[in-house]
Amino acid sequence: MSQIIETIDVDVPVRTAYNQWTQFESFPHFLDEVESITQKDDTHTRWKVKVGGVEREFDAEITEQHPDERVAWKSTGGDTHHAGVVTFHKLSDNETRVTVQIDWEPEGLLEKAGSLIGVGKHAVKKDLENFKKFIESQGTETGAWRGDVEA
Repeated sequence: MSQIIETIDVDVPVRTAYNQWTQFESFPHFLDEVESITQKDDTHTRWKVKVGGVEREFDAEITEQHPDERVAWKSTGGDTHHAGVVTFHKLSDNETRVTVQIDWEPEGLLEKAGSLIGVGKHAVKKDLENFKKFIESQGTETGAWRGDVEA
C-alpha cells in the first residue's frame, strides 16, 4: 500500500474551503485526472478518471464527514482501490490549511513504478495548488453540503 500526504494553505475561511470540497461534481475544475464525478446520494459517488492515458471508473463512499473539519472516503468498487481523508484547519479568519492523505494500492507495473518515484504525490500536490487557485479566484464556494456523517 502506498500513502500520499500533502498540505496547502488557502486564503479563504475554513467554511469556504470545506464547503467547496463537498461539491464533488466540481472536482474536474481542479483535479487534473478527474473526468467526472456523479453524486448518487449524500454518501455515494461515481468517479471517472484518466490516469496516464488509462480511463478508470470506481464508486466511492463517504465514510466520515464533519463540517469545517474533515471528509473521509473509501473506494467501494471499480478499477481502483484507495481510501483517504481531507482535513481543514483554521489558521486565521481568512486562511485555512487543507491536508489530504490518500492510501492506495498501485495496480500493475506502471503504477507501481510511478508510486516508487512519487508520481502520485506530485499529482496530489498539483491538484491542491489547482484547488487553491480555484477557490481563491472564486472567493466563495460554488455550493455546500453541511451534513454530518459519523464514522
